[in-house]
Amino acid sequence: MSNPISRRDAFRARKADITQNLSLGSAKAVRVRPVLRALSRLTDTLLRELWDETAFPAAMALVGVGGYGRAELFPHSDVDVLLLLPEGVSPESDEGLRHKVEAFIGACWDNGLEIGSSLRSPTQCLSAAAEDVTVQTALLEARLITGAAGLYREFRRQFDASIDPRAFFVAKTLEMRQRHTKFENTPYSLEPNCKESPGGLRDLQVIVWVARAAGLGKTWEELARNGLATAFEIAQIKRNEALLSLIRARLHVLARRREDRLVFDLQTAAAESFGYAHKFAESGRPLMRAS
Repeated sequence: MSNPISRRDAFRARKADITQNLSLGSAKAVRVRPVLRALSRLTDTLLRELWDETAFPAAMALVGVGGYGRAELFPHSDVDVLLLLPEGVSPESDEGLRHKVEAFIGACWDNGLEIGSSLRSPTQCLSAAAEDVTVQTALLEARLITGAAGLYREFRRQFDASIDPRAFFVAKTLEMRQRHTKFENTPYSLEPNCKESPGGLRDLQVIVWVARAAGLGKTWEELARNGLATAFEIAQIKRNEALLSLIRARLHVLARRREDRLVFDLQTAAAESFGYAHKFAESGRPLMRAS
């Protein structure tokens, strides 16, 4: 097995190389989506190495879910994964499997991955999704990383067939209204959350999730082809989505941790990273901060 310290250092060095272009430059000069996808691919490679070294049974699969599942991994976001089990297999009744799962999760953390994991069979996934729309949404974004492709395809078939588009729409609408209420009734409104606040990235993601659950498309381009928006509207949406994503990514880089809020301590640095500058009077008195 590779030395976890040297591999962790190599992973972090490569991650720093990928994210360095996020730090400076105008919004037009930085294409954020390729950076997020590059971070996802880097993480895919490390996870596959750790999966192979753990020697899981060939009947299991490793699946990315949530933002990592759609290959949009921000610099300090959690890496959410599903360890997909064949039906009837459980770590509670298999001590060897339990040790492998514990070793794999430990190796992920040792190598610099902030992992969030669940361990379920396809049937257990459907049960959890039926009880919690957040779980259902995360599984909607599922993507096979490594392992048993046949098991993943069967899970995907069962999951897609289980979704009730109307119920999903109602649940996500209610969830969105609750989130809007939470963020509008808070003193943090002066420090907006570019992901969760009204008008943030989450609102755009809700549109795609609802359309995907209804079979109307998985991307903005597919939504346009299916008549849900014009090409001009999609271009506007994608441009603003890219700007919000860039702001969020730069906040992660500036804070050196997960930070989705434009907190006061980071507002000036974030503004300066977009080329804004302080304005001063002739006397030297500050007139306006860059932010």
